[in-house]
Amino acid sequence: MIRELPQNRRNRDKRMGFNLILWCRPILVLSVLVLFSCSFGLFSANDEVGTGEGETFTVSSFRYPETRLRPFDLRYIRVDLPPWFSAVSIALNSDVDLDVSRIERVPMSTLPIICFRDGSPPLPDALNTSLKESATSGINGLDVEQCFPMQKNITMKLTNNQISPGVWYIGLFNGIGPTRTQSKMIIRGPSYSFMANISVEACTNSMMRGDFCNSSVYPFSCAASDVSNALEAKVNKSMLENLVTCKSNYEAFCVHKGVSNFFSLDIMNVAEEIIITATNIRFNVTASNDISLLCLVRHGAMPSVTSNDYSIDIAKSPLVIHSPLIGRWYISILPVHLTKTQDNNVRVCYSVESQVLQCPLGKAGPNCTMDSYLLQTIVRRGSTPFESYYLPVVGGASYDSANFPLEPLLEKSSYVGEPENIWTYFLLDIPRGAAGGNIHVQLSSDMKINYEVYARFGALPSIDSWDYYYANKTRRSDPSMFFTLYDSSDDRVNFYIMYAREGTWGFGLRHINTSSDSMKGLTIMSISLERCPKRCSSHGECKFSFDASGLTSYSFCSCDRNHGGFDCSIEIVTHQGHVRQSIFLIVSNVAAILPAYWALRKKALAEWVLYTSSGISSGLYHACDVGTWCALNYNVLQFMDFWLSFMAVIITFLYLATIDEVFKRAIHAAVAILTALMAATKATRSSNVILVILIGTLGLFIGWLIEISTKYRSLSFSIGMSLNFSHCFQTIKRWLYNLIKTIMRRYHWVFALAGFTALAMAAISWTLETSESYWFWHSIWHITIYTSSFFFICSKANIEDGENQLPTNGNYELTHQDSRSRSG
Repeated sequence: MIRELPQNRRNRDKRMGFNLILWCRPILVLSVLVLFSCSFGLFSANDEVGTGEGETFTVSSFRYPETRLRPFDLRYIRVDLPPWFSAVSIALNSDVDLDVSRIERVPMSTLPIICFRDGSPPLPDALNTSLKESATSGINGLDVEQCFPMQKNITMKLTNNQISPGVWYIGLFNGIGPTRTQSKMIIRGPSYSFMANISVEACTNSMMRGDFCNSSVYPFSCAASDVSNALEAKVNKSMLENLVTCKSNYEAFCVHKGVSNFFSLDIMNVAEEIIITATNIRFNVTASNDISLLCLVRHGAMPSVTSNDYSIDIAKSPLVIHSPLIGRWYISILPVHLTKTQDNNVRVCYSVESQVLQCPLGKAGPNCTMDSYLLQTIVRRGSTPFESYYLPVVGGASYDSANFPLEPLLEKSSYVGEPENIWTYFLLDIPRGAAGGNIHVQLSSDMKINYEVYARFGALPSIDSWDYYYANKTRRSDPSMFFTLYDSSDDRVNFYIMYAREGTWGFGLRHINTSSDSMKGLTIMSISLERCPKRCSSHGECKFSFDASGLTSYSFCSCDRNHGGFDCSIEIVTHQGHVRQSIFLIVSNVAAILPAYWALRKKALAEWVLYTSSGISSGLYHACDVGTWCALNYNVLQFMDFWLSFMAVIITFLYLATIDEVFKRAIHAAVAILTALMAATKATRSSNVILVILIGTLGLFIGWLIEISTKYRSLSFSIGMSLNFSHCFQTIKRWLYNLIKTIMRRYHWVFALAGFTALAMAAISWTLETSESYWFWHSIWHITIYTSSFFFICSKANIEDGENQLPTNGNYELTHQDSRSRSG
């Protein structure tokens, strides 16, 4: 083996190191060039977009399993959209077969609809809902609640250009209107099932937005900075102390005509103003003063020429937004009207920045001259989830009560200015998951109330910007879909904001008649978060549930038999109507006397006990059901009513079969167990009527079989008959003739026909029952079902003893046991 000398190895290493340096030098130079290019691109933005264009990833995916909505049922689905989302895809499949072109013919109480709302669950019962033709048309701009008829297949994709991020709710309703919350004696109507798939997508690059993630968005970075002389001359000094300047990391932007640049600005707290300015406006090759920059601003979503909240030529003057909403604002700068240059290489260059002006703690309003109070949350003890009330941090209010006086707070006001433009502001927070609650605002005074109340979500209200307001009896935000006024007088105001959005709410009290001290009295105010408005108006029970995700609790009223509506304030059944319904439903059970009397006359004591007990239990149940009087627990009375009614129908069929008491008791026991199970599980379903009749018919057939097998011998033939087919045919024919003759003599068919007619009328009345007409048709059901039982037991004839004798020819026919031996 040849070994390398040390000297040669050292020389080789030197050559290799030198060659490695020579090889790495161009790589090093190339790396420096790339780094320089990246740095240059960082400080000079142009038309080109960054990496990740058009690429998305799934933020969340949710599958709602197949669910069946019974009449008047509802379901809520919560969808969380993060600020960086790009699109949300919704696919709903159902078995609804609805002709949209004939929707006006469908009653609202049975119409399946789907609703969308931003921030809180939709509530179509609280407004006169106008339905659109299709959920896939007119879906743009969902800034308010929108409802559509439910269809078999609904597929849609909503982008961040159409809707804003945050919490969205999808509500599915099987019928709406005042009767939806009314407690019903029976629930009948069409049901439908649905399943949903919802997925949320976001752009892979956090700086990309748009329908296809093809628009760069440059976020503003904010920091405290020096104030310009021009701004210092316009703004109060106290506002300048809290001034924040926000701008992009890029020094300048140079774009072609018609090319937009997008920016984002996050407002985290309540602010008084946003001022957006553009500076250093010029062409990239020549200077010019004739440049127009169209500034489009939109809260929560990407702005466009057709969809924006504010628009201005920012090259001429800055854009000022008063009381901006909390959240993310999107800004678009678009060069327009560049008519003096035809050079395609010419670009418009500019710089853009914004100033966010905030007031110091405890101040708000124009120039920070008004008082502002932060309300702290006091959770009610032993209440349902999220019930609470709000009290000012200062002011000496007692924590044991939701009321606090206004005058001690107003006396501390340092404002001196226009007496007709004095405001006092309150800020409160609705916690996450409490969007199904209701904000309750009350004012009471020992003299005339001298305040107007304004409310706004996400910012402080003003005379021009508010979501809800109350000024007086004639000036208020009615007919708002989520504003309900319960009391309006000179010395008292009481209203609810229903299903309030979670987040920051601003309330403003505008002082009126401040120049007249004699008109001022002691005013008490309370703001609370309650589950059901007005405690369901004392006509129902307040309940709560959760949406499909389990993240939002929503409340609803379960009203009594006579009231309905979201708050049980709508009288559906008058007092006279209630009395009429009670009389019909209770007195109609007197018809049970007919079959009970005839059973007692025939000494059929078991049947007499069942008919009597059925009539009494039905009367007691309906007396409790209509709210007249409850002798026992409602569920016990309901079970007894349905169970004994089922037994009464089936026992009538069994009475028509003449069998020994031993077999009859066995059949009665089996039927009692079966009907008890039916009454305990879904007793009100329509199929029970058919099932009870089938069980009764089966019991009658089994009774006949037992009678044939025990009382009489089976049809037998002599051994010779097996070889004489002619004689066999004559024997069978004679046997069938005797069987028909016996059956015809066993029953009075006029009564039997009357019984079948009454039974058919009972079945028809059962199918005609609805929530509105239940009291009438169910009363007819009582009368006809008991009358049919009376006719059926009357149809059973007394059979002579001689009929039971065997025929002289040695063959036996079906005969009837002497009924006197059964009935005594």
